[in-house]
Amino acid sequence: MAETWNKKEREKKKQQQKKEKAEKKAQRKEDAKGKGIDDMMAYLDENGNLSATPPDPKKAKKFKLEDIEIGVPKAADIDPADLIRTGTVTFFNDSKGYGFIKDLKTQESIFVHLNNLLEAVGEKDKVQFEVEMGPKGASAVRVKKATV
Repeated sequence: MAETWNKKEREKKKQQQKKEKAEKKAQRKEDAKGKGIDDMMAYLDENGNLSATPPDPKKAKKFKLEDIEIGVPKAADIDPADLIRTGTVTFFNDSKGYGFIKDLKTQESIFVHLNNLLEAVGEKDKVQFEVEMGPKGASAVRVKKATV
C-alpha cells in the first residue's frame, strides 16, 4: 500500500519533535552538571521575599519554638457568663409557638421558639437567654424571665 504525501509529512513532523525533545533533554542535563548546591539555594529576606543572597546574620531574629503556631490558634475558653444575654420580647405568638427577642446589648432581633422556653413569656417581658446558630440564623435558647 502506498503512503500518501500527508502521512509522510506527519511522520516527518513527529520525528522532528522527537529530535527536538532529545536535544532539550541533553541541554538540561548539561546545564545541571555545572550547578552545585549553592547555585540552587534560595533565601528569604526579612520581608519574606525570595533572594539569591544569604541573609545578614546581624538581622537574624530568635524565636522560641513554643511561640510558633502552625494552623489555627487555639481558642480561649469562653466564660459561661458571657454567653447569657438579656433582652425584651418584642413579639410572641402563642398559637404558632414562636416570637422574637430584641437583644439589649446588640439591638438585634433574635428568633425564639416555644420549645426553647424554660417558662412562659409574653410580649414586653425582660428575659435572659443564650444564642445558638441554627440553620436559618441566630436562635435564642434556654429563655427565662429575667430577675431584676
